[in-house]
This record gives sequence, C-alpha cells and structure tokens, in this order.
Amino acid sequence: MKSALTVAAALLLSVSAALAQTPQLDPGEKLEKLQFPAVTMQLKGWTKFGNSHVYTLPVRPGQHVKISFETKSKFAFLAIFDLSKPDDEAFFGTDEDGTSYETTVKENATWLLRPYYSKVSPRRGLGAPYSILIEPLAAAPQPAQPAPAQQEQPSLFPKRK
Repeated sequence: MKSALTVAAALLLSVSAALAQTPQLDPGEKLEKLQFPAVTMQLKGWTKFGNSHVYTLPVRPGQHVKISFETKSKFAFLAIFDLSKPDDEAFFGTDEDGTSYETTVKENATWLLRPYYSKVSPRRGLGAPYSILIEPLAAAPQPAQPAPAQQEQPSLFPKRK
C-alpha cells in the first residue's frame, strides 16, 4: 500500500510539472517548440487575433541570450512568460520594456514567446508582420577582482632583524 501511494504521488508530481510547462493557448494559436539555438535564430510571422504562432524556448542556467523583437506596426508587441512559474505575468514585454531583452539564465525554465497585436489600441487592419531574433551570446566574462595590495604600514617600532 505504501509503495502504491509513493508511485501515485510521484505520478501526480510529474503530471503537475508537465502541466506547468504547457502554455494556455488562445483559440487559433499554433505552438512551435524551439530548441536553444547554437547561432542566431530568426523567426518571422504575422500577428493577428486567432491565427498567430507562439513559441516555447527551453533555457538552462548559465546560458546568455538576447531576444529582439522588430515590427513596423506600433500595435504589435512581444511578451515573454516563464512557464516554470505559476503566475500569468510576463517578465518582459516590448510594450513597456523596449525592443530587446538580454540576460544570463539563472535556473532551468521554459519561456513562452508570444507576439501579439494589441486589441485595445485604435487601429486599422487585422495584424502586423514581425521578426524575432534569438541570439545566444558568450557569457560576459566576470571581471577579475584585483588582490588588495598589501602596503606596509608605518610602524612606531622598527622591525627586528
């Protein structure tokens, strides 16, 4: 009986971890699973309500990455979510944070890259073209801390020989 409970608990944990990594898609969205690129990767698409692509990107600690979003529309944006976190808040959005995000990853995670066309802005048309660049960067070298120079302090007493 005890082993059956252990197996059930392990199964429940693995299912909940898998669900935490599966994004909630809007109707018509298509999920594209990416791998962390070895060289710069460019994604091109069209944002429009109900028929756009969203992307998952697995990241590992120590990876240094820059994600840039480009569009000609002032109503198209990119939001990046961390699927390993339970909250639904984007940790980066081009509407408030600028057009690029650069970081060194601190922990294993899967990010959701969601380009979207703002529904609250007065606009014409049904969507906009976009381009996303995912650039793996060499980790910035940590500056070496110089050893504190040991200076001789003047002494009131002469040194013994």
